[in-house]
Amino acid sequence: MPELPEVETVRRGLQPVFEGARIVAVEQRRPDLRFPFPADFVASLTGRSVISLGRRAKYLTMHLDRDPVLICHLGMSGSFRILAGSDDSVPGVFHHERSKNEAHDHVVFHLENDAGATNRVVFNDPRRFGFMLFSPGATLHEHPSLAGLGIEPTGNALDGAMLGDLLRGRRAPLKAALLDQRLIAGLGNIYVCEALWRAGLSPRREAGSIAPPPGRINARCERLAEAIREVIADAIAAGGSSLRDHVQADGSLGYFQHSFNVYDREGEACRKPGCGGTVQRIVQSGRSTFYCPSCQR
Repeated sequence: MPELPEVETVRRGLQPVFEGARIVAVEQRRPDLRFPFPADFVASLTGRSVISLGRRAKYLTMHLDRDPVLICHLGMSGSFRILAGSDDSVPGVFHHERSKNEAHDHVVFHLENDAGATNRVVFNDPRRFGFMLFSPGATLHEHPSLAGLGIEPTGNALDGAMLGDLLRGRRAPLKAALLDQRLIAGLGNIYVCEALWRAGLSPRREAGSIAPPPGRINARCERLAEAIREVIADAIAAGGSSLRDHVQADGSLGYFQHSFNVYDREGEACRKPGCGGTVQRIVQSGRSTFYCPSCQR
């Protein structure tokens, strides 16, 4: 499943094409993806101008010149590609051939900007686990997909004090607590493993064990909050982690996977200077966890 940095990378790739453009036509090539398309999907989008393209956790939000707001989720294999004018080539640097199998091109947006330039944006999803749904703008935060999501792990809002408040009293393993989208929105398996390594904290330890009493500051919470913010920022800057199906909006692959310190490095030497430990893999809640038991306590 693409994580927050992948979705943010897609948003940034689509932003220059969508924002300020008018949707002159929409091709909906099947009745459903993970969920059925809204009954008025094509009619509600056609002729509308795109004001902004946003993101909440792992969801893209398209704000138009009037309701509704379009909520998009990439699912496991969904991606967008941009086709400029009548040129069917996809811009970007390719490391692997990009599929052009139209059987998996489920939605095509035909766009025109103020200068009269036209573009097409295609949503391709072989596994059809993504979705596109509508929400009124005024109650967007109440939509079932977005309601109850926690704080974003970007910017400075997630600091040590906030993290301590979120984890205090929680007996679940630290990794499981960090993956709880009700606490921190958008974190996934890869970046939790990487952040815990940077902070020197074991994924096995009880989440509440690093939380100080209310009103006090704890160095472990400060380190972890900083590690989460930094690993997300570094991954976005590198274009995300292109594992399996994920590609950026321009078709190119992300490069953060070349910077993994523990994820998918089972049996390799820990990269922390002076550690000397070996990365291990364990299974927590059915998912692989990678960590160094020597320096993560």
